[in-house]
Amino acid sequence: MHATSSTNGATPWYTHRWPWLLMLGPATVLAGGAYVAWLAARHPDALVVDDYYKQGKAINQDLRRDRAATKLGLALRAEYDPRAGTLAGRLTGPAAPFTVYLAHPTLPQRDLRVFVRPAPDGSFSVALPVLERTHWQVAVEGALRDWRLAKGWDGVRALEIVADKP
Repeated sequence: MHATSSTNGATPWYTHRWPWLLMLGPATVLAGGAYVAWLAARHPDALVVDDYYKQGKAINQDLRRDRAATKLGLALRAEYDPRAGTLAGRLTGPAAPFTVYLAHPTLPQRDLRVFVRPAPDGSFSVALPVLERTHWQVAVEGALRDWRLAKGWDGVRALEIVADKP
C-alpha cells in the first residue's frame, strides 16, 4: 500500500479565506444579537403597563369625563410660541382652573403638567419649556378632574380640542 504523507503541499484550513468569509455571517449575527439584548436590558419599554385591569377602569372613567366636557360645551384653542416659551389661548366654557397634561409618546420622564388659571373670559398664557418636535398626547382636565378634553398634537400647529357633540 501506498501511504500518504502530510507533506503533500495542502495548507491548513485557517489559511484560506473562504472559511473566514463563511463564518463572518454567523459571527455578525451573534454580535448584533448581543448588542440588541444589551439595549433591551438597559432601556426597558416604558409603554408596557403592569396593571391592565386598573388601566381599563381608568379608560371608562376618562370616557365619563369626556361626556361631561361635551355637556359643558368645552373647547380649547391654544398656540405654542417656542421663542417666548408660552402656551397661550382660550378655553370656552366655565372659566375655572384646569390642568394641561402633555404626554411624550415614548419617554414618560419628558411628560409635562401645567396648572392654568384662566382670566374671566377664558383666556390664558402659561410658561412652557422648549418642546421636542414629536407627537404629544394632550389632555386638558378640570381642577377637580370632573371633565377632560384630549387630542394628539404635533407641538407646531395651533392646538384645537373641541368636545364631541352629544
